[in-house]
Order: sequence, then structure tokens, then C-alpha cells
Amino acid sequence: MSQWDPAFWSSRRVLVTGASGFLGRAVVDGLARRGAATVVTPSSADHDLRLLDEVEAMFAEHRPDLVIHLAARVGGIGANMARPADLYLDNLLMGTYVLDVARRTETPKTVMVGTICSYPKITPVPFREDSLWQGYPEETNAPYGIAKLAQLVQLQANREQYGQHAIYLMPTNLYGPRDKFNAAVSHVIPALIKKAVEATEAGDDHIEVWGTGSASREFLYVDDAADGILLAAERYDDGDPVNLGSDSELAIKELVEIIVDLVGFTGEIRWDTSKPDGQPRRGVDASRAQDRFGFRASTPFEDGLRRTIDWYLAHRDEAEARDR
Repeated sequence: MSQWDPAFWSSRRVLVTGASGFLGRAVVDGLARRGAATVVTPSSADHDLRLLDEVEAMFAEHRPDLVIHLAARVGGIGANMARPADLYLDNLLMGTYVLDVARRTETPKTVMVGTICSYPKITPVPFREDSLWQGYPEETNAPYGIAKLAQLVQLQANREQYGQHAIYLMPTNLYGPRDKFNAAVSHVIPALIKKAVEATEAGDDHIEVWGTGSASREFLYVDDAADGILLAAERYDDGDPVNLGSDSELAIKELVEIIVDLVGFTGEIRWDTSKPDGQPRRGVDASRAQDRFGFRASTPFEDGLRRTIDWYLAHRDEAEARDR
């Protein structure tokens, strides 16, 4: 983990939306390590961020110095295809209201966390932030990706018109302990781990995997992502969007091979080519994060995968229970 300035955090009252989520829990842990003066973590039961009056009430109650907006409605390809309207509207409303109320209450700083899904379907690899507006996102990701990208437009407009201090970060695909393993919402790594573990336990001779295996992704360990977000909160204050990545692109076929090897599954991999691959390639240029606020991912991929598998095996009920 990167070094931080204790004096910065010891005077900050930090509000984290989505604090009970996968990334949110890692960010809250990071804030505890840094000694943040106060960390408030309202849940969706406390305040429905899709409603303006609820967001206003949250800010009035907590009066934060720093807001880290992580609350989101997310899912893998299956969820994206089944609920595109929900993913679009819920994410658009939450981000819009949080950013606007932060502006109107003169909150000193706001961190908006976007998504790598906002990039065009065909983007030169590695993805550079200047490519964001060069095409339409991959179709299964588009409603979610565009809803999140709208916050970048709002943020930059607010900075220009009102001088709002807000920044926009885009982590690549996250993985790690405490991820969601429920089949309705899981992303590729937890979905593959769950499938390989269950097949091994059942003695199955094969598993089926969506797509062709030719698509690629870049994966960022969740604690590294939290470190990047908190470094940016402390050190970065420009309007340019910033990728958070690990500088390592991996084909899904290679990912499956690594996971089944770590799990110990020895059966056949069958590819269901009737299912979509999603975006053809995904890998980011993370140099802006290193240049602007000194972030560089530090967790070796297989080490992170081992920790993720070990956590899943020890917490299966918890891992599979979360459905949003």
C-alpha cells in the first residue's frame, strides 16, 4: 500500500456511499488504517440515493468534508442483459443527486467512481482516458456505462461553472475477498471460481463457460483499488478522468485455466459460444494515476486469486447470499 499523509486524514469527516459493498468495505478498511477522524457509512435503508430529498437529508445529517461515492447497482453480462433499464436509471439518479447536493452544500471534495464499462466497444488497447468519447460502449455494458459517464460530464460542468472540487476515477475489473458470488449478479472471476469449486465437489467431468474465451480483461485487486481511490482523494484535484488499473491484460481463456488450476478442477472446459463475450478487449493505461497521484497496483494476480478462493471457501453462505 502507498504511503499517506496522516495529517490529511486526521482532520477529515468522510462519508462513503455504498460502504457495505465489495469495494466500499475495502475503502472503509483503508480509511481506518489512515486514521480518518470520522467515517460515516449510511446504507440504502438509511437513505435511498435515488431520491433527491433522501440525498439532501443525508448531507444535512452528516455534513461531510469528503464524499466517496461508491453506491451503484451492478452485475455481470447476464444482469446487464436482464435489467438494463434498472442499471441505467438507478446509477444515473444516485450519481447525479450525490454530486449536485455536494455542490449545493459546498462539500469540500467529492470522489466519483465510474467504470471501465464506459469506454467504447472498440477502443485501442491500452485504454487511455482520451478515448472515452470515441465511440459507443459495448452493448451489454452501455446503459450502466453511460449512466456513470454522465457524472463525468456533470462534474466537469460543475467545476467550470461553480468551482466544485470533485474528481472522477475509473477502476478496471475488480476482484478479491468479499466479492459477490451470487450467480444473478457475479462478475467473471467469482462466477468462474464458484463454478469450478462446485464442479470439483460434485465430481463433474466438465464445466461450461460463456463465450469463446478470446475476450480479454484487466483485473485489479480490490485493496489496490481502494488504495488508489484514497490516494486520489488525498492528492488529486483535477477534472480529468483517471484510470485505475494493474497494467496486465489477460485473455478469458487464460483466466479460466489459472482458476481451475488453483481450485484443482481437472475436467473439460466447454465454451458456450451462443453466449456473448462482452467487450472484445479490455486493458487500461494506468500511467495517469501514477503520474498525478502516485498510484501503482501492487498485488500479484495469482496471489490475489488465491486469497479470493480461500475467502470464498471459508465464507460461502455470505458470498452467495448477496444478490445486488
